[in-house]
Amino acid sequence: MITLLIEPEELKGDSVEIRGDNYKHLFRARRLTRGSEIRVVDGRGNARWSGVEEIGPKSARLELGDSAPSNEPEGRISLFVVPPKPQRLAVLVEKTTELGVSAIYLISSVRNARTVVSGEMARLGRISRSAVEQSHRSFLPQICGPHSWSDSVDLIAEFESFWVLDPTADRRPEDVAGSSQGLVVGPEGGFTTEELAQLRQLGGDRIGLGARILRTETAAIVGTALLLGD
Repeated sequence: MITLLIEPEELKGDSVEIRGDNYKHLFRARRLTRGSEIRVVDGRGNARWSGVEEIGPKSARLELGDSAPSNEPEGRISLFVVPPKPQRLAVLVEKTTELGVSAIYLISSVRNARTVVSGEMARLGRISRSAVEQSHRSFLPQICGPHSWSDSVDLIAEFESFWVLDPTADRRPEDVAGSSQGLVVGPEGGFTTEELAQLRQLGGDRIGLGARILRTETAAIVGTALLLGD
Protein backbone atom coordinates (compact mmCIF):
# COMPACT_ATOMS: atom_id res chain seq x y z
CA MET A 1 0.00 0.00 0.00
CA ILE A 2 1.14 3.53 -0.79
CA THR A 3 0.04 6.51 1.33
CA LEU A 4 0.21 9.99 -0.18
CA LEU A 5 -0.15 13.20 1.82
CA ILE A 6 -2.14 15.87 -0.03
CA GLU A 7 -3.74 19.20 0.91
CA PRO A 8 -6.92 19.07 3.03
CA GLU A 9 -9.03 20.80 0.37
CA GLU A 10 -7.89 18.30 -2.25
CA LEU A 11 -9.19 15.38 -0.18
CA LYS A 12 -12.73 16.83 -0.29
CA GLY A 13 -13.04 16.59 -4.08
CA ASP A 14 -13.73 13.78 -6.50
CA SER A 15 -10.24 13.70 -8.00
CA VAL A 16 -6.78 15.16 -7.46
CA GLU A 17 -3.95 16.02 -9.83
CA ILE A 18 -0.48 14.73 -8.94
CA ARG A 19 2.47 16.80 -10.17
CA GLY A 20 6.09 17.62 -9.34
CA ASP A 21 8.08 15.46 -6.95
CA ASN A 22 5.08 13.30 -6.04
CA TYR A 23 4.48 12.54 -9.71
CA LYS A 24 8.16 11.66 -10.26
CA HIS A 25 8.22 9.41 -7.21
CA LEU A 26 5.00 7.56 -7.93
CA PHE A 27 5.04 7.29 -11.72
CA ARG A 28 8.73 7.40 -12.59
CA ALA A 29 10.46 5.78 -9.60
CA ARG A 30 7.62 3.51 -8.38
CA ARG A 31 6.21 3.08 -11.91
CA LEU A 32 2.57 2.95 -10.88
CA THR A 33 0.13 2.18 -13.64
CA ARG A 34 -3.49 3.04 -14.39
CA GLY A 35 -5.75 1.33 -11.86
CA SER A 36 -3.14 1.29 -9.07
CA GLU A 37 -4.63 1.97 -5.63
CA ILE A 38 -3.27 4.77 -3.42
CA ARG A 39 -4.42 5.75 0.05
CA VAL A 40 -4.50 9.57 0.25
CA VAL A 41 -4.49 11.52 3.53
CA ASP A 42 -4.88 15.19 4.41
CA GLY A 43 -2.61 15.51 7.47
CA ARG A 44 -5.63 16.19 9.68
CA GLY A 45 -6.58 12.59 10.40
CA ASN A 46 -8.72 11.91 7.31
CA ALA A 47 -8.01 9.31 4.64
CA ARG A 48 -9.60 8.05 1.40
CA TRP A 49 -8.90 5.34 -1.11
CA SER A 50 -8.06 6.43 -4.63
CA GLY A 51 -7.25 4.86 -7.96
CA VAL A 52 -4.97 6.07 -10.73
CA GLU A 53 -7.30 7.19 -13.51
CA GLU A 54 -4.99 8.95 -15.98
CA ILE A 55 -1.22 9.22 -16.40
CA GLY A 56 0.28 11.99 -18.52
CA PRO A 57 3.86 13.00 -19.30
CA LYS A 58 4.03 15.44 -16.36
CA SER A 59 0.99 14.76 -14.22
CA ALA A 60 -1.50 12.08 -13.23
CA ARG A 61 -5.08 12.11 -11.99
CA LEU A 62 -6.37 10.11 -9.04
CA GLU A 63 -10.07 9.32 -8.70
CA LEU A 64 -11.03 9.62 -5.02
CA GLY A 65 -13.27 7.00 -3.47
CA ASP A 66 -14.43 5.76 -0.07
CA SER A 67 -13.00 6.65 3.30
CA ALA A 68 -9.94 4.68 4.39
CA PRO A 69 -8.71 3.80 7.90
CA SER A 70 -6.97 6.71 9.62
CA ASN A 71 -4.35 4.43 11.25
CA GLU A 72 -4.07 6.88 14.13
CA PRO A 73 -3.48 5.78 17.75
CA GLU A 74 -6.37 5.93 20.22
CA GLY A 75 -4.46 8.32 22.48
CA ARG A 76 -2.84 11.65 21.61
CA ILE A 77 0.62 12.66 22.77
CA SER A 78 2.09 16.13 22.38
CA LEU A 79 5.84 15.99 22.81
CA PHE A 80 7.74 18.81 24.54
CA VAL A 81 11.44 18.27 24.02
CA VAL A 82 14.68 20.18 24.50
CA PRO A 83 16.24 19.71 21.04
CA PRO A 84 19.45 17.70 20.71
CA LYS A 85 21.93 18.27 17.86
CA PRO A 86 20.45 18.49 14.33
CA GLN A 87 20.96 14.92 13.13
CA ARG A 88 19.69 13.43 16.37
CA LEU A 89 16.72 15.80 16.35
CA ALA A 90 15.93 14.60 12.82
CA VAL A 91 15.83 11.01 14.09
CA LEU A 92 13.60 12.05 16.98
CA VAL A 93 11.11 13.77 14.66
CA GLU A 94 11.07 10.90 12.18
CA LYS A 95 10.55 8.12 14.71
CA THR A 96 8.06 9.86 17.00
CA THR A 97 6.03 10.85 13.93
CA GLU A 98 5.99 7.21 12.84
CA LEU A 99 4.87 6.19 16.33
CA GLY A 100 1.95 8.64 16.37
CA VAL A 101 2.73 11.91 18.18
CA SER A 102 0.26 14.74 17.52
CA ALA A 103 2.67 17.65 18.00
CA ILE A 104 6.33 18.33 18.70
CA TYR A 105 7.19 21.47 20.65
CA LEU A 106 10.87 22.37 20.80
CA ILE A 107 11.54 24.00 24.17
CA SER A 108 14.44 25.69 25.90
CA SER A 109 16.12 24.82 29.18
CA VAL A 110 18.85 26.37 31.30
CA ARG A 111 21.12 23.47 30.36
CA ASN A 112 20.32 23.65 26.66
CA ALA A 113 18.91 26.68 24.86
CA ARG A 114 19.96 25.67 21.36
CA THR A 115 18.64 27.82 18.53
CA VAL A 116 16.92 25.92 15.74
CA VAL A 117 17.18 27.96 12.53
CA SER A 118 14.40 28.25 9.94
CA GLY A 119 16.21 25.99 7.46
CA GLU A 120 16.39 23.26 10.05
CA MET A 121 12.69 23.64 10.86
CA ALA A 122 11.84 23.31 7.16
CA ARG A 123 13.91 20.11 6.97
CA LEU A 124 12.17 18.70 10.04
CA GLY A 125 8.84 19.41 8.38
CA ARG A 126 9.87 17.45 5.29
CA ILE A 127 11.08 14.57 7.46
CA SER A 128 7.78 14.49 9.32
CA ARG A 129 5.75 14.50 6.08
CA SER A 130 7.80 11.60 4.74
CA ALA A 131 7.34 9.70 8.03
CA VAL A 132 3.56 10.16 7.83
CA GLU A 133 3.53 8.55 4.39
CA GLN A 134 6.01 5.82 5.30
CA SER A 135 4.08 4.78 8.42
CA HIS A 136 0.63 5.12 6.73
CA ARG A 137 -0.61 7.69 9.21
CA SER A 138 -3.18 10.36 8.29
CA PHE A 139 -2.27 13.11 10.77
CA LEU A 140 0.73 15.40 10.25
CA PRO A 141 2.20 16.54 13.59
CA GLN A 142 2.73 20.23 14.21
CA ILE A 143 6.40 21.07 14.79
CA CYS A 144 7.10 24.46 16.33
CA GLY A 145 9.64 26.38 18.38
CA PRO A 146 12.06 26.74 19.88
CA HIS A 147 10.03 28.26 22.70
CA SER A 148 11.52 30.07 25.67
CA TRP A 149 11.19 28.30 29.01
CA SER A 150 8.46 30.67 30.19
CA ASP A 151 6.47 30.17 26.97
CA SER A 152 7.03 26.42 27.22
CA VAL A 153 5.61 26.37 30.74
CA ASP A 154 2.51 28.20 29.49
CA LEU A 155 2.05 25.69 26.67
CA ILE A 156 2.52 22.70 28.96
CA ALA A 157 0.06 24.19 31.46
CA GLU A 158 -2.73 23.87 28.87
CA PHE A 159 -2.68 20.10 29.41
CA GLU A 160 -4.71 18.76 32.29
CA SER A 161 -2.40 15.77 32.39
CA PHE A 162 1.22 15.47 31.32
CA TRP A 163 4.26 13.35 32.03
CA VAL A 164 7.84 14.39 32.75
CA LEU A 165 10.61 11.93 31.98
CA ASP A 166 12.92 11.71 34.99
CA PRO A 167 15.58 8.99 35.35
CA THR A 168 15.12 9.04 39.14
CA ALA A 169 11.39 8.21 38.95
CA ASP A 170 10.21 4.68 39.75
CA ARG A 171 6.83 5.01 38.05
CA ARG A 172 6.65 3.63 34.52
CA PRO A 173 4.66 5.02 31.53
CA GLU A 174 1.01 4.03 31.23
CA ASP A 175 -1.12 3.59 28.12
CA VAL A 176 -2.88 6.90 27.30
CA ALA A 177 -5.55 5.38 25.01
CA GLY A 178 -8.59 7.63 24.75
CA SER A 179 -6.92 10.73 26.20
CA SER A 180 -4.77 13.66 25.12
CA GLN A 181 -1.64 14.22 27.18
CA GLY A 182 1.78 15.83 27.07
CA LEU A 183 5.22 14.25 27.41
CA VAL A 184 8.10 16.47 28.52
CA VAL A 185 11.67 15.40 27.71
CA GLY A 186 14.59 17.41 29.06
CA PRO A 187 18.20 17.87 27.94
CA GLU A 188 20.76 15.15 28.56
CA GLY A 189 22.01 17.06 31.58
CA GLY A 190 18.47 17.01 32.94
CA PHE A 191 16.19 19.84 33.96
CA THR A 192 17.36 22.05 36.81
CA THR A 193 15.81 21.70 40.26
CA GLU A 194 13.87 24.91 39.65
CA GLU A 195 12.53 23.71 36.30
CA LEU A 196 11.42 20.39 37.75
CA ALA A 197 9.71 22.23 40.61
CA GLN A 198 7.75 24.35 38.12
CA LEU A 199 6.63 21.27 36.22
CA ARG A 200 5.54 19.58 39.45
CA GLN A 201 3.56 22.68 40.45
CA LEU A 202 1.69 22.40 37.15
CA GLY A 203 0.72 18.84 38.04
CA GLY A 204 3.26 16.93 35.99
CA ASP A 205 3.69 13.25 36.85
CA ARG A 206 7.28 11.97 36.81
CA ILE A 207 7.95 8.72 34.98
CA GLY A 208 11.16 6.79 34.40
CA LEU A 209 12.37 4.43 31.70
CA GLY A 210 14.67 2.24 33.77
CA ALA A 211 18.09 2.40 35.35
CA ARG A 212 19.97 3.51 32.23
CA ILE A 213 20.41 7.12 31.17
CA LEU A 214 19.13 7.54 27.62
CA ARG A 215 19.96 10.19 25.08
CA THR A 216 17.20 12.74 24.51
CA GLU A 217 16.02 11.28 21.20
CA THR A 218 16.05 7.72 22.57
CA ALA A 219 14.07 8.74 25.65
CA ALA A 220 11.51 10.58 23.52
CA ILE A 221 11.05 7.59 21.20
CA VAL A 222 10.78 5.02 24.00
CA GLY A 223 8.49 7.21 26.12
CA THR A 224 6.20 7.88 23.17
CA ALA A 225 5.99 4.19 22.26
CA LEU A 226 5.14 3.13 25.81
CA LEU A 227 2.52 5.82 26.33
CA LEU A 228 0.72 5.25 23.03
CA GLY A 229 0.84 1.53 23.65
CA ASP A 230 0.00 0.29 20.15
